[in-house]
Amino acid sequence: MVSERSLEVLRVIVQDYVASREPVGSKSIAERHSFGVSAATIRNDMALLEEEELITAPHTSSGRVPTDKGYRLFVDHLSEVRPLTPAQRHAIEAFLDSSVDVDDVLARTVRLLSQLTHQVALVQYPLRSQARVRHIEVVALAPRKLMTVIITDAGHVEQRILDVPADIDDQLIGELRQRFNEAVGGKGLIEAAGALDGVPERFQAEQAATASVVAATLKEQVSANRQEKLLIAGAANLVRTEDDFHGSILPVLEAVEEQVVLLRLFSELEADQRGLLVSIGRENESFGLGETSILASGYTGIGSAISRLGVLGPTRMDYSSNISAVRAVARYLSRTLGETGSAS
Repeated sequence: MVSERSLEVLRVIVQDYVASREPVGSKSIAERHSFGVSAATIRNDMALLEEEELITAPHTSSGRVPTDKGYRLFVDHLSEVRPLTPAQRHAIEAFLDSSVDVDDVLARTVRLLSQLTHQVALVQYPLRSQARVRHIEVVALAPRKLMTVIITDAGHVEQRILDVPADIDDQLIGELRQRFNEAVGGKGLIEAAGALDGVPERFQAEQAATASVVAATLKEQVSANRQEKLLIAGAANLVRTEDDFHGSILPVLEAVEEQVVLLRLFSELEADQRGLLVSIGRENESFGLGETSILASGYTGIGSAISRLGVLGPTRMDYSSNISAVRAVARYLSRTLGETGSAS
């Protein structure tokens, strides 16, 4: 069994190693922290931690570093989430409040989270498969050119420009707008895709070809809204922390670029009692990310299920500060998306 003091020793080893990137020895612990015991006693505590595979010696020096298991124990039981400073909270609020739509909100969020944590930031687009079509707009740009716009109750706007086979007038534009809204307005995206197929049949023969082109384009837009994707910022931070990776960082960079692996990993993470989703080191090996940690939290938007945002970086990261930033940004994002959806 590991004693309470040994756990406190683990806490300071994690904190000191994250701060310095240098293995932590018993002498420095005794000198820098108020344990009230000798360095020899600290060494005994460290020996117990090593037996439990919570710390390890990276080479022959007397210093020790946390293992993945040690980081996990630290995150689950020993870390103290540091509150954001008033200046940080104000910066988050001001930055997100000035956004103009959902896409802008998410783009700002991912940049902000990367700046706050100095890690790779990941924001999952709202899971729109549960969103509903709020409105369809059809706008004439030229005699044979249209723009179609789908607005969801999650506040997302998807627009396309298309060419149609015959000239269009204001009356036909009005009929297209009315009949497509009657067919899919208020429907979920999955249901809306099927409902679009029957709309061209409601038009006269000379207008059906144009209606068919519009229906096909709207189906593409609905499909685009249903796809899962991530916004990512701060990939350069991986290069700055390259020394924290014993092997090549190339697999991590490839995962960041391709997104598919990260989306799958995001979908398999399970929240703890605090609502946090944490995966550390070897827990990510099946995804080819065995030297990374992921910290995530959920956020909600109007008409959408809970989606996720978080950070990815080396296992040697400032867990306390990063968890605080992820949770705070998730709260602000939920609030901002709620206001954006209400206003749209």
